[in-house]
Amino acid sequence: MPNKKIRVLIIDDSAVVRQALSKIISSDAALEVMGAAADPFIAADKIREEAPDVITLDIEMPRMDGLTFLQKVMSQHPIPIVVISSLAEENSETALRAVEYGAAEIIQKPHLGIRNFLEEGKILICDAVKAAATAKLRRIIERRVSQKLTADVVIAKARTRAMAETTNKVAVIGASTGGTEAIRDILEAMPLNSPGLVIVQHMPEHFTAAFARRLDGICRISVKEAETDDTVVRGRALIAPGNKHLLLKRSGARYYVEVKDGPLVSRHRPSVDVLFRSAAQNAGKNAVGVIMTGMGDDGARGMAELHEAGARCVAQNEDSCVVFGMPREAIKRGAVDAVLPLSAIPDEIIRQCG
Repeated sequence: MPNKKIRVLIIDDSAVVRQALSKIISSDAALEVMGAAADPFIAADKIREEAPDVITLDIEMPRMDGLTFLQKVMSQHPIPIVVISSLAEENSETALRAVEYGAAEIIQKPHLGIRNFLEEGKILICDAVKAAATAKLRRIIERRVSQKLTADVVIAKARTRAMAETTNKVAVIGASTGGTEAIRDILEAMPLNSPGLVIVQHMPEHFTAAFARRLDGICRISVKEAETDDTVVRGRALIAPGNKHLLLKRSGARYYVEVKDGPLVSRHRPSVDVLFRSAAQNAGKNAVGVIMTGMGDDGARGMAELHEAGARCVAQNEDSCVVFGMPREAIKRGAVDAVLPLSAIPDEIIRQCG
């Protein structure tokens, strides 16, 4: 018996974009377009008649904005939603809010026209829709924001710790679908003197700066979008910029990062494989690698290289993943030392990095 196709509802006020997305989605044998709507009110009528498996949603629309619609859907009758929006730097905070409200994925609309969108965005869009269809849905939960602690607390915490080893440890983390909230959980749990963290989360360009700023405002550690030559230090997390690869480098006892262009690796830029390989080469046994929720296999090969280099390698377990693809592939390769629930990963990083 053939597998049932994933039925997709497209919501966008632009007829050109609706037509382009319809062509892209229909080109994948696993997907079918069940309908298209110019605004959320029309979409709501269609959903009442027949619920889709996945919705693609623009943020800026007439009558009701996509963010409000997203909140209503995810708080009343959750349906996997992929936000496809023009993410300029000035409105990326809104897109970040969409992830917090339950969007499964964020995809940037093209700057180079619909033709390029069709040629370059097809795999990305279809993969995102298929990942969303398998994602575990969560109703919106209000989260308490923790305050920044003072410098006095920073110094007090540091005095309670043993001196760092001559060769510092570093943690490298990779995630995709569902990773924004998972990374937030990890970073919120980190103490002020946590090990240095270098992170690749699959995100569009301009989105990661807002993501880093938001985390920096709620976590005890500092969080920033990585720039070339940023030093990896205790109490700070560096996040790969969207559309750029991030490498861990070393000069003597100092770890730092390099941001660079390059082709898509494992269909992604930034790629977890690129980060993990650089960590295997430059940190080896002094690294802790963590692979988390996400579709596909990006990071599995790099984690195998990390494991071979003597690093401690950890995968998020299936129950706590939104999508178990990336951790599953790393486990299949025999590259993982421990499979842990998300809640246990922060303590594991701290314990292994010392």
